[in-house]
Amino acid sequence: MIKGLVFDVKRYAIHDGPGIRTTVFLKGCPLACWWCHNPESQSPGVEMIFTENRCIACGACLEACGHGALSGGALGPAADPSRCERCGACAAACYAEARRMVGRETTADDVMAEVERDAAFYEQSGGGVTFSGGEPLMQIDFLDGLLRASKARGFHTALDTCGYAPWEAIERVRARVDLFLYDLKVVDDARHRELAGVSNELILSNLTELSRRGHAIFLRVAIIPGLNDNDDSLRAIGAFASHLPNLNGIDILPYNRLGADKYERLHRVYKLAGTGELPDERMGAAALLLGGYGLNVRIGG
Repeated sequence: MIKGLVFDVKRYAIHDGPGIRTTVFLKGCPLACWWCHNPESQSPGVEMIFTENRCIACGACLEACGHGALSGGALGPAADPSRCERCGACAAACYAEARRMVGRETTADDVMAEVERDAAFYEQSGGGVTFSGGEPLMQIDFLDGLLRASKARGFHTALDTCGYAPWEAIERVRARVDLFLYDLKVVDDARHRELAGVSNELILSNLTELSRRGHAIFLRVAIIPGLNDNDDSLRAIGAFASHLPNLNGIDILPYNRLGADKYERLHRVYKLAGTGELPDERMGAAALLLGGYGLNVRIGG
């Protein structure tokens, strides 16, 4: 039985496709966007996350760690990430749940057992199941199994993807995806490399091909202050989107700082530490500009 790595299952999701949904978050992503609010999704392996304000400095994790990755301190244990084997012993011993493993290996059947708990809500609201991440296409065998299981149960399916994957992977699953939620950062390739770490040539090519084949697609554009909120960037997105053969619309998502504290807990640097949220009027202006290209634009999605 094929297994995969999941880091969260969110029930009663209302922003990940139509109706009431269950969103399954798969681990691993080929991009490293500066503003990623799920940095724990990027690594394809299990990670340790530490929430300092929950630590009671009891020392249980020090005794449990057999790799010398933790050392005692006046404010609680200090960690050496280079020595951590991610075995989970310290998390298992942590009474206060300050240390937590992110990512669990599971099967499609186990995931579907969670998803099915809300089947009645899907029927009443026109909802279903959304597969997100990270980038679900990185775990193509697992994703394929989840989609097959979902369709066998009659569930509406949505795939939240950045599109950075071989077309062969998309081709394998696209017939079982009812809706693509397709993330678009910027159109300029050099800027995309700077902000996300990879070229967007494959992303734009796959998007164009999916649209050409008539799939239901909503673009999702996170509007980030100082990075892609300028008019030139928005015009490039509007012009590109307006030439797609089929497109249901664009959801523009206002930047938020909800995931900023996760970076510190993962021993990483958050590049947008001083960035504030966009005012409502700026989001309205962005929607108006994109709407001028004849596009169906929603704020928030």
